[in-house]
Amino acid sequence: MAVVTGIYLLYLFIPIVLLFVGSFGETWTNSLLPSGITLDWYRELLSEGSFRRAFIVSLEVVAATCVACTLLAVPLAYALFKSASRGVMVAARIMFLLPIAAPPLVLAFGFILVFSSDALPWLGSIWLLIAGHVVLTLPYLLQTLVADMRHLHIDALELAAESLGASFRERFFDLVVPLLRHSLGSGLIMVAALSIGEFQLSNLIAGFLSRPYPVVLLQAFYGATGFACAATVVLLSLALLAAAGGAFAARSASAYRQGTA
Repeated sequence: MAVVTGIYLLYLFIPIVLLFVGSFGETWTNSLLPSGITLDWYRELLSEGSFRRAFIVSLEVVAATCVACTLLAVPLAYALFKSASRGVMVAARIMFLLPIAAPPLVLAFGFILVFSSDALPWLGSIWLLIAGHVVLTLPYLLQTLVADMRHLHIDALELAAESLGASFRERFFDLVVPLLRHSLGSGLIMVAALSIGEFQLSNLIAGFLSRPYPVVLLQAFYGATGFACAATVVLLSLALLAAAGGAFAARSASAYRQGTA
C-alpha cells in the first residue's frame, strides 16, 4: 500500500515540481531540466497587460461566484433539509450530481445557443460567466451544507428554540446560520478553487475583455516554455492556497462538530 501511495504521489508532484523549476530556467529545449536560472519570465508576466487583466477578472468572478452561491445555497440547503417530500429529495440528489452528469462543455454549448440570440444577447459578458460558474459550483456547496445540517441535528435544536418562543426568523438567523459558518467557509473555499481553475465553460462563453486567467494561460504555451511555466505556477499557487484553506476550514468544522456533539 505504501508503494502504491508513493508512486501516486510521485506521479502527482513531479509535473508540479518540473513546472516550478521550468519557471526559473533560461532555456528548456529537448532536455529533462532547463538550463540557467532567471527571474525574467516572472517579470515578463507582470508586465503583460492581458495576464494582469485576466488575473483581475478571475478574482472578480471568484468573488461574485462565492457571494451568489452563499445567497442561494443557505436558504436552498435549509429548504432541502426541512423537506420531507421524496420527490424533493430525488431532485436534490440530481442537483448534487449535476456537475458530473452535465460536463462544463455541454453547459457551455447550451449557453451559446441561448445567450447568443437577439432576445438574450449576453454571450461574452462577465455576468454570464459568473452565472455559469455558479451553476457549476453551487451543487458542491449545497451538498456540504445539507450534510452538515444532518451532523449538527439542526432540526432538534430548532425544536428546542421554537419551544422557547423563537420565531422562524430568529431560529434561522440566530441559530441555523451561525451553526453553518464553518461548513459554509470550507464549502466556499472549495467553490473558489473550482472557479479559479475552470477552463472549459470559460473558454467558450467568455468575451475578449472578460477572459479569466485559465483561458489566457492557454496562449502562453504557444510562446516560450519558461513564460508558460511561470504563468502556470501563478494559477497553481492560487489553487494550492485554496486547497490549504479548504483543508484548514474542514478541520475547524470537524473540531467544531465534535465539540457540539
